[in-house]
Amino acid sequence: MTHGAARRADEPGREPGKEPGGEPVGGPGGTPSDPADDDGLRGARPLWRQRDFGVFWAAQTLSVLGDSFALIALPLLVLEATGSVARMGLLTAVGGAASVVAAVIAGAVVDRVDRRRLLIACDLVRMVLYGVIPLVWLFGPQIWLLYAVLPLCEAVGMLFAVGYVTVVRALVGTGQLTEANGRLNATAAAAGVLGPLCAGLVAAWSGPAAAVGVDAASFGVSAMCLFFVRFRSRIPDEQPGGRTGLWQDLRTGIAFLHGHPVLRSLTVLLFVFSFLTLGLNDLVIYHLKYDLGHDDGTVGTVMAAGALGTIAGALLVAGIRRRLGFGPTWTCSVAGCGLAFAGLGWARDVPVVAALSAAFLACAAMGGTCSMSLRQEVTPEHLLGRVTSAFWTLHYAAAPVGAAVLTWAAEEQGTAPVALVAGATCVLLAATALLTPIRGAGRP
Repeated sequence: MTHGAARRADEPGREPGKEPGGEPVGGPGGTPSDPADDDGLRGARPLWRQRDFGVFWAAQTLSVLGDSFALIALPLLVLEATGSVARMGLLTAVGGAASVVAAVIAGAVVDRVDRRRLLIACDLVRMVLYGVIPLVWLFGPQIWLLYAVLPLCEAVGMLFAVGYVTVVRALVGTGQLTEANGRLNATAAAAGVLGPLCAGLVAAWSGPAAAVGVDAASFGVSAMCLFFVRFRSRIPDEQPGGRTGLWQDLRTGIAFLHGHPVLRSLTVLLFVFSFLTLGLNDLVIYHLKYDLGHDDGTVGTVMAAGALGTIAGALLVAGIRRRLGFGPTWTCSVAGCGLAFAGLGWARDVPVVAALSAAFLACAAMGGTCSMSLRQEVTPEHLLGRVTSAFWTLHYAAAPVGAAVLTWAAEEQGTAPVALVAGATCVLLAATALLTPIRGAGRP
């Protein structure tokens, strides 16, 4: 569930103000927060001519292709064994809680160690952990194993995700961040089109456990590719007095977020947004299988069609952000997510569900890509891991509870009213953003 999407692609949301000390920081179209962040030679060349970015790009695309199998297969394993959307939501919540806990220390770890080795190690650990599931399933379903393996994988995945955010800038420089993030997310989504489709077919023919095995293999391929990527040398830590403790590192990241008006507003709004939307995937799967009575193959097809929206959003975001600025782009993306979410529970035809899923993911990709790019642009190199860690800790703190509540409510009240309430609240969040510094951020 966490390979590179970016896997978190950040969120929709995952632009300019001041650092905690009150000095202006760079934003879109402005001066980078740290001139050393830009590599003139690398930044002057098109991305397709940059070897290290190309290898990194290919590794993450292959990784997402496999990981999209688990995105479908793990909920199907639970649903197959229990028939309960609430149990699906509980698994999502447990995994999300592990991510939040890991996020507390992830930034400090990323800022302290060799990031390339960390990314490789994270891939290898997840390869082993996910590989255990299909082996055990040969002897029969063991739901407890999913509740043991997924939290560990999500915790390791959080370390990978924070490291992933920090190394992209080391590969391309500040000036090409939005383009690079857009391309990474677009090709990841392209792999996500094929992945869910294949996962649904494999699950229908051989069972969901076999699809998890494909995911395990993809982590091995990703680790091998990362071995050949060269990252630019790190900027030394500028913290006075040497290294600090983990909690102090988290407070340092929170202080930077609090001192930046746009990031502060984003963190608060995304706290609520993630509470409402983390359980969306489980809700769609349940709606297709139990409300509409379709099989695993249809689930995979809908997820694959929905991923086309991510491709479109990721490819369009750089141009839209240049024309409109961060504020309008992010606000419209959250509103679009809300409208699509509100309609999902009421949709009775598979093509309509697929279209609404695509609309939600397109908006999420646009908001998430430009927001993640902003954080990379305005954060000093030596703080980037800690700021990312603090952002994700605060942003996802309530998301596991939200996933459990959303799926429980859907099982008790039905998917339609739950989706309507959650979607309408997302639209309200977009309206609230108009009253914050987000509204005027990054206008051309």
